[in-house]
Amino acid sequence: MDKLNICFVSLTFAPDAQDGAAKFFTGIYNYFKNQGHNVKVITGKWNKEILDPDILQIEIIRRRFFWFPQFNLHTIKYLMKNEFDIIHGNSPKGVLPIILANKKQFISTIHDLGPFETTFTRIPIEKLLIKYAVNKSTYITTCSEFIRREIKYYIPKVAINKIFNLYSAIEDKYKPLPKEAQKLKEELNIRGPILLYIGRIAKYKGVSDIIKAYQIAKKEIPELNLVMGGKPDFYMENTYQEWKQKYKDIYFAGFISEKEIPAYYSMGDIFVTYSYASEGFGLTPVEAIACGTPVICSSMVAYREVLKDNAILVPPRKPKQLAEEIINLLKNDSKRQMLIEKAQEFVKRYTWDEVGKRLEVLYQKFINNK
Repeated sequence: MDKLNICFVSLTFAPDAQDGAAKFFTGIYNYFKNQGHNVKVITGKWNKEILDPDILQIEIIRRRFFWFPQFNLHTIKYLMKNEFDIIHGNSPKGVLPIILANKKQFISTIHDLGPFETTFTRIPIEKLLIKYAVNKSTYITTCSEFIRREIKYYIPKVAINKIFNLYSAIEDKYKPLPKEAQKLKEELNIRGPILLYIGRIAKYKGVSDIIKAYQIAKKEIPELNLVMGGKPDFYMENTYQEWKQKYKDIYFAGFISEKEIPAYYSMGDIFVTYSYASEGFGLTPVEAIACGTPVICSSMVAYREVLKDNAILVPPRKPKQLAEEIINLLKNDSKRQMLIEKAQEFVKRYTWDEVGKRLEVLYQKFINNK
């Protein structure tokens, strides 16, 4: 494949942000850089500075919607001044400035269709933005067959043959780290088994149900601990602060650096993620499994597709049933060990080399049809 000039437009980007969409674009950025392509990234600055001259971080106001004019205006100016073989937008928020910069041909990635699945907001702008991005894109990538089908279902006019499923992947650093995990547990002064959640603190993530399930399970296993890593979104900021005051027995870790996350995963006795909507892949449970931690998660279609029988699946919004599965797994060492051993082989399929090769094929198709 000839060396390409590629531009990624992504509102969030790891390690500055830890959401699955940010990590996905960081993974493909690293892959194409390692293949010798000229790759640039335009992103916002949320938590920390990324010291990479090829990554342009735009200073934004870190509040709901206040980031919008700064990110879009700077991105539009940059795209209008520079030419690329490939422009690839991350989610509708990354695609909009590409369209506004009058770029006629580009690729987009749609990770989920949350606004169609739930009533996150009464304002229909997010649905309209997704439709707009999908209809304007030359090609669309997704992270599961489920989302590929959903795009066609909710936006029937889009041609299914322009939607490509790539899945996602994890980095090599996600592996069992028992020594680092034990050291971290001592530093945090935690004794007893650990129920772990790492991810965005968002309403649809079912975090409140995880807390309820923990409280039920703790009556049966008094030494149980709950560690929650991640930052709240705009909707959950006040609730999150209330939780920190109310639940003194829960360890709220906040933002966890990329360097520390594998140790946190390895420290958990069970990793739980309990979304009831808007999941296109489920990166955190795959990362946790790679670190040797068994997973309990909601029985959403994307989780069933990606994890198969390598996790315990619980119907969403049923904290009592979730608590029962937590208790059963903590009391059944042989089942925990079976899940751990079986899953180690399973995670080998999710590598950035595999994702990158599939994306290379799509990029070549894009170049040939320009």
